[in-house]
Amino acid sequence: MSIAVYPGSFDPITYGHMDIAERALKVFDELVILVSTNPKKKALFSPEERIDMITETLSKFKDRIRVCTSNNLTVRQTKALDASHIIRGLRAVTDFEYEFEMAHANRVLDRTVDSIYFMTDSKYIFLASSTVKEIAQYEGDLSQFVPTYVEQQLKQKMK
Repeated sequence: MSIAVYPGSFDPITYGHMDIAERALKVFDELVILVSTNPKKKALFSPEERIDMITETLSKFKDRIRVCTSNNLTVRQTKALDASHIIRGLRAVTDFEYEFEMAHANRVLDRTVDSIYFMTDSKYIFLASSTVKEIAQYEGDLSQFVPTYVEQQLKQKMK
């Protein structure tokens, strides 16, 4: 069975994240969505809340997706989960530079774990969780960016 890990903060999950997850499932038997804690970012949602939103929004794939958290290096956690690949989405050239550095660092740490990149669908190229949170903060329409369940969680959190 082929297993891949899709790491990120998912604070919150967006249609762009979901698109990458669905496309990765066309290549791998199982996808582990790894909710990472990034000390450089101040999260709006707790890891448990993010897991809940991911589980709810990707419920149609519940037999092929696992969701867990990690405070470990992604490459180490990937190996610990018996996965062979790390999945990442690319939106712009600026993403490429960061991902290029990370892929090479991961290869130094563990040559058995490889990275696969999916180009973001053009309709999500501008989409980032930080953008979604800002729109939510000012009570903008979120329907094009996140599923209804995530929109409800954002509105609740912004009260």
